[in-house]
Amino acid sequence: MNGFTGFSGSAQTMSLVAFSAVATVTLLLCVMTGPDRDDLDEFYTGYGSLSPMRNGLAIAGDYISAASVLGTGGVIALCGYDGVVLALSTALSLMLMMFLLAEPLRNAGRFTMGDALARRMPGRCVRVTACAVTIAALLPLMLVQLAGAGQLMAFILGFSNESLQTGCVIGLGALMISYAAIGGMKGTALIQILKIVMLLGSGALIAVLILRRFDWDPGALFDTAARQSGAGTAFLHSGLQFAGGAAPRLDMITSELTIVVGGACLPHITMRTYTASSARQVRRSMSWAVSSVALFVLVVTVVGFGATALIGRAAIAAADPQGNTAYLLGSRAAFGTDVSAAETFLFTTVTTAIFLTLLASVAGMILACANSLAHDVFAAGVREMPARREMTLARLSALAIGAPTIVLATLVQHRSLQPLVTLSFCLGASAIAPALVYSLFWRRYTRTGLICTLIGGSLAVLLLMPGTNLVSGSPVSAFPEADFNWFPFTTTGIVSIPAGFLFGWLGTVGSGRSKAEEQRRQYEAVEGWILAGAVRKGS
Repeated sequence: MNGFTGFSGSAQTMSLVAFSAVATVTLLLCVMTGPDRDDLDEFYTGYGSLSPMRNGLAIAGDYISAASVLGTGGVIALCGYDGVVLALSTALSLMLMMFLLAEPLRNAGRFTMGDALARRMPGRCVRVTACAVTIAALLPLMLVQLAGAGQLMAFILGFSNESLQTGCVIGLGALMISYAAIGGMKGTALIQILKIVMLLGSGALIAVLILRRFDWDPGALFDTAARQSGAGTAFLHSGLQFAGGAAPRLDMITSELTIVVGGACLPHITMRTYTASSARQVRRSMSWAVSSVALFVLVVTVVGFGATALIGRAAIAAADPQGNTAYLLGSRAAFGTDVSAAETFLFTTVTTAIFLTLLASVAGMILACANSLAHDVFAAGVREMPARREMTLARLSALAIGAPTIVLATLVQHRSLQPLVTLSFCLGASAIAPALVYSLFWRRYTRTGLICTLIGGSLAVLLLMPGTNLVSGSPVSAFPEADFNWFPFTTTGIVSIPAGFLFGWLGTVGSGRSKAEEQRRQYEAVEGWILAGAVRKGS
């Protein structure tokens, strides 16, 4: 190995073979488990046939994206305590969904988020707006994962040629479209399960190896990481990530709030609740999902601190200013300088798990967007669309969503991608979360209020985001050479989350008392099965 930050030829070869094998096996899985041509329930929900454990692992697989693994690992390695709070916020978001939204969502929806929102307020405008917000919230995350896939393969396999990186992005994008179009919900669920088992299994072994290097003493690990960080004890206290901002403590609170409110409300996570066959099943599935994410938080914390302790913060930042390679570098450093064949195999398992995480994450997001486009826009506009035609539309929608995503990913792959991740979470927290909370729990909520929530919350984010310090004004921003940073925060949540709820309230109040009373009566007619799952009706 070339020190701690290089990978030997044998490791690169083994990784390439493993990547090819995983891509082939997962594509075969999708072909074998893919739905019949005229069975919508199988394509959209897999018939709810997954056991709670398997469904829970699939939810966790969708939730733990490559951005979570690489991005959170990087923040922990570079900023210490702030990264741990970020990881805990992701777990807290899923717990919040488990206790507040999972059952009502499963009861109200059928295939898509548009189904859940249109249950009380039927109408094409509701479904089309829900589809637009779904795509707007997931497209930035898909770009991050796809661009990250090219960078990861280049980093591990030693590619330095830009055209080879672009080729990786295009090839992997085509593979992800195939997963979504061929496998449907059940096929992508199997990939998510395989991914989460590999990711947590290999990560737990790496964490054990790192703790063994420090005589099983977490305190020694944290102290060494603080010394190697160059920041001293500040590494173990809050504020390092947001230091230099106008209001660092408020910026940190706003960032964590955005993740907690928006993380689990993103449409590719909420669609997994529809695959549970009953309210009891969705509760048990969410328990498995939360447990898996909690284990991931422990693993990524140990590996992130281990990377800083073993190779130093400066080396991690030199490899990638955002620290996206820290998880891999920490895994490599856990073995020391002399690496056995068994350890090389374990490291290959780690890289393959990250590679599979990239594939599975984008496949799940493409499926959520394609389902919404086919079901909420095309099928909802026709009185009685044949199931076979809707299935064909869903598969064509996967291509229609995936192809532009690949093109955009090749254009943004060499810029800082953190603003795109933040944009997705801000849209989830400011538009989708208020719409779901109001729709499921507020009796007087009207159609006008819902449209105002979705459009107003989204516009608030899109107007504020260009002014944040992630887009310009710092060396690690998306446009480091420019400075149009007028909004002194990392996320838009401090303004856009209250705005999303406010727009919904104003739209409902502005609808008039008679509309609100009509909505109250409609809600009371379905309240029992939305909140308690008394009945589950078709769309």
